[in-house]
Amino acid sequence: MAETNRTEVYVYERVVILSSCVLSFFGSLLIICTFARWPDLRTTPRKLLVYLSVTDLLSALSYFYGVLRSFDSDSGDCIAQGAISTFANTSSFFWTVAIAIYLYVYIVKSSQRQANNLVLYFHLISWGVPFAITVAALSLHKIGYDASEVSVGWCWVNIQAEDHVLWMLLTAKIWEFIAYVTLPVLYMLVKIHIHRAHAALSEYRPILTSSPVSHSPSSMADRKLTIIPIIFIMLRMWSTIRFLLLLTDSPAGHNPVLVTLHGIGNTFQGAANCIMFVLLTPSIRSRLVAQLCCRGQDKHGRSESVSQNRASAHTPSHREENTSPQTWENNEG
Repeated sequence: MAETNRTEVYVYERVVILSSCVLSFFGSLLIICTFARWPDLRTTPRKLLVYLSVTDLLSALSYFYGVLRSFDSDSGDCIAQGAISTFANTSSFFWTVAIAIYLYVYIVKSSQRQANNLVLYFHLISWGVPFAITVAALSLHKIGYDASEVSVGWCWVNIQAEDHVLWMLLTAKIWEFIAYVTLPVLYMLVKIHIHRAHAALSEYRPILTSSPVSHSPSSMADRKLTIIPIIFIMLRMWSTIRFLLLLTDSPAGHNPVLVTLHGIGNTFQGAANCIMFVLLTPSIRSRLVAQLCCRGQDKHGRSESVSQNRASAHTPSHREENTSPQTWENNEG
């Protein structure tokens, strides 16, 4: 493909997309850290979300480097960045579908054991298939500079390869299309089941008002995880549109607005998941706020304790009976 056909990536587009990469990186990192910090959050659905966050973190890092470098030819770091983003991107597709399948089995089929038994297969497929595809693409020299035809500054499938469309399908698009079909179906089945369960429960609620309602598999945390497919589709659709425009040789694929939306969509998933499953989840948000407040109180308590110790140094006869209670108060606070 001629250099004149290269999609121009303007400075403001790069700034916006780099910012999206940073937000996604820290968002994914926060999901991982909260999971590691609080053991009671280590449920299987949260584990799956952490695995998805690992792929989003890798994507954010590789895309950040690609946009920052804004490659204009094949190079060693171009190929390395393209390989990492190809693996992370494809793995993200698989983990997103895996979460939907897990929720369907866990909630609709009401089989936690069966759902948990699937996790090993999720690992084998979600890590193994993307790795095999990436190694094959590297071995056949299919990863490289793509003139931002279906990217935004980063490297992906070498646009000069005669079968570049085939490899675009194999390294991302075919899995993306499968996810577009699979996720809404599973998502709707889960939502229909939850709606029916709530409707059935409401019939008996007057009888059970004196008894607490037990937690069912369709808990708030599990239900909120069904939002992942919606986030996925809303973010990924811009990349799909540009791919279809490439197939038709339409100049609309170079539209700056579409290019910017594509860049944000490919890089923002980690941040979107963090907003939904950390910042907008009251139980986790309150813990984060409490953690920050406790650190502030600890600093204040330490400074108060130092002041009290200095003051008590001038009253040695009362040091032992005065310091101990006040220190305990500071520690309790």
